[in-house]
Amino acid sequence: MSDVDDRVDRVAGAVAERARSSGRTIAVAESLTGGLVASALARARDASTWFRGALVAYSSAVKHEVLGVPDGPVVSAEAAGAMASGVRRLLGADVAVAVTGAGGPDPQDGRRPGTVFIAVDDGTRPPRVTEMQLDGGPQEICAASTEQALTALAGWLTCADGAARVCDPL
Repeated sequence: MSDVDDRVDRVAGAVAERARSSGRTIAVAESLTGGLVASALARARDASTWFRGALVAYSSAVKHEVLGVPDGPVVSAEAAGAMASGVRRLLGADVAVAVTGAGGPDPQDGRRPGTVFIAVDDGTRPPRVTEMQLDGGPQEICAASTEQALTALAGWLTCADGAARVCDPL
């Protein structure tokens, strides 16, 4: 197991602990990570009690038709927020995380490879969206995006009031 896999499993474990202790359920919408976030959560402790499920919306049409992403680019803050809100409602979860981006090697929607948007939504305020620029090839970008999505979710669960401030997730 690589260092990245160890970190992903550690952060997924933190999400599991915080979801269980707060009684919150979690859902995931993924694009560029292709199910990696869901896989990490499914391996975490007691996932059947807090993990509602995930939707891998790799196709732009699925993002628009199923998750309610508005017409336009899918590598955007607006798309990430809509994905998180859509999957939270669709799966009946308390909190959802979504990740979309350009994994490379080519640009997408005018965004260079490594551009990633991660959104967390709890339905009580607009989704909190973070944009980042990651380095590496598609495999490295997907791995780093997975870790960052889990970290964002753990951070949200750490903030008892869900405020849009930076929290130390671990």
